[in-house]
Amino acid sequence: MLHETTPFYTIGQVAEILGVQPAALRRLDEQEIVSPERSEGGQRRYSQREVEQLRQIVQLTEEGVTLPGVKKVMELQRRVDELEEEVAELRSE
Repeated sequence: MLHETTPFYTIGQVAEILGVQPAALRRLDEQEIVSPERSEGGQRRYSQREVEQLRQIVQLTEEGVTLPGVKKVMELQRRVDELEEEVAELRSE
């Protein structure tokens, strides 16, 4: 079984899974909202974790959040996750 961070899915597969155009995924990469790893041939490869992030991003944009707003939401979510990990570590001490 693949680890959730293993780059596996192609841009076409992710576009089909999420029901979006590949150009939308390229735009998110260009704006550094979700930047997948690249294969040796230079093709984007998305992990399961990135697919889940993209699913959240699609939902936010459908609700009217702009791409700069989405980027800020994702940055804040990453920070919350980091802080929750720190709190859990402190509690276990």
